[in-house]
Amino acid sequence: MSVFELRNVKYVYQTQYQRVEAIRGISCSFDAGMLYAIMGTSGSGKTTLLSLMAGMDVPTEGQVLCDEVATSDMKLDRYRREKVAVIYQDFRLLPMLTVAENVMYPMELRGKRPAEARARAAELLEKVGLSEMADRFPAMLSGGERQRVAIARALGMETHVLLADEPTGNLDTENTEKVFEILSRLAHEDGYCVVIVTHDSSLGKRADQTLNLRDGELIPGRRKVQPKKEAVSFTRLIRKVVKN
Repeated sequence: MSVFELRNVKYVYQTQYQRVEAIRGISCSFDAGMLYAIMGTSGSGKTTLLSLMAGMDVPTEGQVLCDEVATSDMKLDRYRREKVAVIYQDFRLLPMLTVAENVMYPMELRGKRPAEARARAAELLEKVGLSEMADRFPAMLSGGERQRVAIARALGMETHVLLADEPTGNLDTENTEKVFEILSRLAHEDGYCVVIVTHDSSLGKRADQTLNLRDGELIPGRRKVQPKKEAVSFTRLIRKVVKN
């Protein structure tokens, strides 16, 4: 099921001295339960594309649609609060708050009561393997641990779309693997639509689909063939239950 769609999206940076076409007519869709990798060299337009999907701006032309509604028809601050969650390369945790408080923060902004937010934060920290870190401050954590806190915080926003801008860019091999595995499980087990921007070709190869950008244009990428599940009819299921 498509939760995101780009329709002939174009984006132009206009200054007093030059006009730069950063995105040139991109059309594609993104489904729930899938992990996508947007790849390309510096200046290819991948970060600009992710920022449009995150609602930081609207396209110069074309449409970015989430749940079939164009971002240009929404209030972008509300869209960013309710529809998408962004995970950044530099984590962007609040240093004066504990790990649990960082995860709670966006929930409380949305009106969740502190006790409910704390209970939910505990669940999310357990999900990313950091239950024992709840009362520590970000400065006390490794880079990989901080990124996992950032993922838990994003999950606390209760959206169905996760956008990750170079989520493993500052991490070593071991922590890169941990973060990628978490994002993969969120897509395949929990049904999130996960979109990551990455320079790491090894991660791109493991994504369900890669989108390669070159000079703001989409180059056909690779898509994994999803195994077909055997259809089980209702009659066969009843017979099996009765037999057992």
